[in-house]
Amino acid sequence: MDTQANATIVLVGHGMVGQRFLEALAEQGVTPAARVVVLCEEPRPAYDRVHLTSYFSQGASPQDLDLTDHAALAAHGVELHVGDPAVAVDLDSRTVTARSGLTVGYDTLVLATGSYPFVPPVPGRDAEGCFVYRTIEDVLAIEAYAKDAERGAVVGGGLLGLEAAGALRGLGLDTHVVEFAPRLMPAQVDEGGGAALRGRVEGLGVAVRTGVGTQEITAGPDGRVTGMRLTDGSELPVDMVVFSAGVRPRDQLARDCGLVVGERGGVVVDASCRTSDPAVFAIGECALAADGRVYGLVAPGYEMAQTVARTLAGGSAAFTGADLSTKLKLLGVDVASFGDAHGAAEGAADVLYSDARAGVYRKLVVGGDGTLLGGVLVGDSSSYEVLRPLAGSVPPVPAEQLVLPAGAGAPAPLGPAALPDSAVVCSCHHVTKGAIRAAVAEQGCGSAAEVRGCTRAGTGCGSCVKVLGQLVDAELEASGIEVDKGLCGCFALTRAELYEIVLALRITSYRELLRRHGREGARDGEGCEVCKPAVASVIASLAPAIGASGHVLDGEQAALQDTNDHFLANMQKNGSYSVVPRIPGGEITPEKLIVIGEVARDFGLYTKITGGQRIDLFGARVEQLPLIWTRLVDAGFESGHAYGKSLRTVKSCVGSSWCRYGVQDSVRMAINLELRYRGLRSPHKLKSAVSGCARECAEARSKDFGVIATANGWNLYVGGNGGATPRHADLLAQDLSDAELVRLIDRFLMFYIRTADRLERTSVWLERLPGGLEHVRDVVVHDSLGICAELEELMVGHVAGYRDEWADTVNDPERLRRFVSFVNAPDTPDPTVRFVAERDQIKPEPVLVPVLTKR
Repeated sequence: MDTQANATIVLVGHGMVGQRFLEALAEQGVTPAARVVVLCEEPRPAYDRVHLTSYFSQGASPQDLDLTDHAALAAHGVELHVGDPAVAVDLDSRTVTARSGLTVGYDTLVLATGSYPFVPPVPGRDAEGCFVYRTIEDVLAIEAYAKDAERGAVVGGGLLGLEAAGALRGLGLDTHVVEFAPRLMPAQVDEGGGAALRGRVEGLGVAVRTGVGTQEITAGPDGRVTGMRLTDGSELPVDMVVFSAGVRPRDQLARDCGLVVGERGGVVVDASCRTSDPAVFAIGECALAADGRVYGLVAPGYEMAQTVARTLAGGSAAFTGADLSTKLKLLGVDVASFGDAHGAAEGAADVLYSDARAGVYRKLVVGGDGTLLGGVLVGDSSSYEVLRPLAGSVPPVPAEQLVLPAGAGAPAPLGPAALPDSAVVCSCHHVTKGAIRAAVAEQGCGSAAEVRGCTRAGTGCGSCVKVLGQLVDAELEASGIEVDKGLCGCFALTRAELYEIVLALRITSYRELLRRHGREGARDGEGCEVCKPAVASVIASLAPAIGASGHVLDGEQAALQDTNDHFLANMQKNGSYSVVPRIPGGEITPEKLIVIGEVARDFGLYTKITGGQRIDLFGARVEQLPLIWTRLVDAGFESGHAYGKSLRTVKSCVGSSWCRYGVQDSVRMAINLELRYRGLRSPHKLKSAVSGCARECAEARSKDFGVIATANGWNLYVGGNGGATPRHADLLAQDLSDAELVRLIDRFLMFYIRTADRLERTSVWLERLPGGLEHVRDVVVHDSLGICAELEELMVGHVAGYRDEWADTVNDPERLRRFVSFVNAPDTPDPTVRFVAERDQIKPEPVLVPVLTKR
């Protein structure tokens, strides 16, 4: 081992690359023999900066972005000093001094100080309301300032600039992007890709100005931003400005201590990432690599981190460059580039597919011998995971076939099986297809999760997860191991296959389905907690078509439900339940508001207005639920289905009725859609929204199906929200009439219910489905499978057969029997049972703890 026993390694910087270096040290067995000290400038440990925008787009919290395994750091003896950056390095004495005055001697120093945002030297850049977009603290400051702002501008139309624009748009601001280059993302996409990207971005209501720079930031007497003066002489009135015009290496610490720094910045390192001082290394965005490049992506930083860790472990390692391919979703638009995307190689030729109407642009760059050199994908990057690893080789089919998207006349797309073993599937951790196959065949991994743990593939940006799963399944099957795709241990069939059986054979009983189609040995059993609610959902979805009862508490159905559906209410962490009446479109009368207030007061419930324009009432005991709902039903309220895997809400802005920007009546449409799809049981919960104009105040692009008004009708977006990786919805169809919109939503929802897996959100379903969005468009819009009439008929049956679950329940003594806290004490208060607060409450939030029960 190169690192001597009891040696001290000091890491300056604890971002994504710094954290990866610590993990690599542990993997190489360095940490048991060394003291590791980390000096972190930010007030929090390493977090996922790549997904920073999810804080705005999906409601993530800073904790959700945390990458640090504190237990692992403690187990390896890593000393982490948060909020205490290094301020001086003495190369002669080999010491580092932190801002707090802490001085640490080192045997090895690793600089991972990253980069800082470049702010152009324009007058007014220090005005109040000017920000950069780099850290969580930047995000929090932008969020706070935006509360009093209406219009924002981003200086810079590159990767970070479009992320910043997405953040401003997510905050509800009228958003503008100003880019000096002639197109957006000039480093990643070509002219055609930039045009397609601009069209998609502008279609979302973000104004784009290219080929123009910022001349001055203007401010009012109070010092707050009032506008921008551009180099073409025009002026742009804005309330806040976010600079995102690129980054520069943070190399000042290295400069001050005398390390060699590049002419344009960056700490000069050799192939082992060693600086001009043999005891000092530099990794990530602060380093100027041996090939003369500063790498601004996380994957090269990870490779540098692993290179240094292997070197310190006594191995031979070199960083010789990295894959600069990127796959992103910016403002909900797919953008990807790989290899020689701009066709710089001699003799390179372009193979193009462009659909300006759909905002899709696909270009592949090929050499004279047919070698795939690179490509640009905008609007549809579904084939990126296969195309990128093929770069540098001759694909098994001509590029003319590869460039066509699914559904555009292309043959069946290439699968992962077409990749050579040398193809890098996970660029973040440089894991090849061969390494994945070896993990299955030689190391005994039997699932994608086990392969991830063994190889780290899929644990970085996540773009390779889908291909990883396909490769693992293929390798298992090639080894003669049957890949079990069944729903659970009771059924060898998938949820979609069970759906077809229930529909075709009109099976209305879980037990009958288990008896006739369950696995051998499970047919006479009781089932499991996986398949029972899944089958219950299928039967409920198809109830009108198969002649079953649609009520989840009828007969056998009641025994199949989880806790929430069992009591038609959401259980909270303190054991109480929430009551959520439906308020379609957020529209409510004063009389109904009064009833809600009276119920909350009389039962001592905590009230909360949700993001979905409803009022939640928290803290109800089980036996109180029928009493509460009797009063709500009498006042005209229905169940809001906050407890079920079904439609939750259709959120709405005020639309053309009140808003001066509204072009359609979004409130009316939201109410119509919520009343049409209320109670629709599905594989997972569904959320929707309708925005009355492109300002998108209802946040329709973050929903499972969202509607945005245009001057010509409605645009329909699908597949947004939840899942392992949050995503914006994709445009399915545009400029639809009311009738066309409803018809397509009917088809989309029933197709999703028919084909999705158990507990699979529309976002994950859309990513998994072969052909993705294009296949869904073919089926739902163009009726390529000839099933649209059947899908529409199923939805008509649901609408006609809808009955409010709580209205039926409060009028049925048999159903009411289940609503007791204790079987032997149905009527509370019972003299032998007392409920006490677990602790003093600041807000009305009862925690119910039974201190004595009757025997």
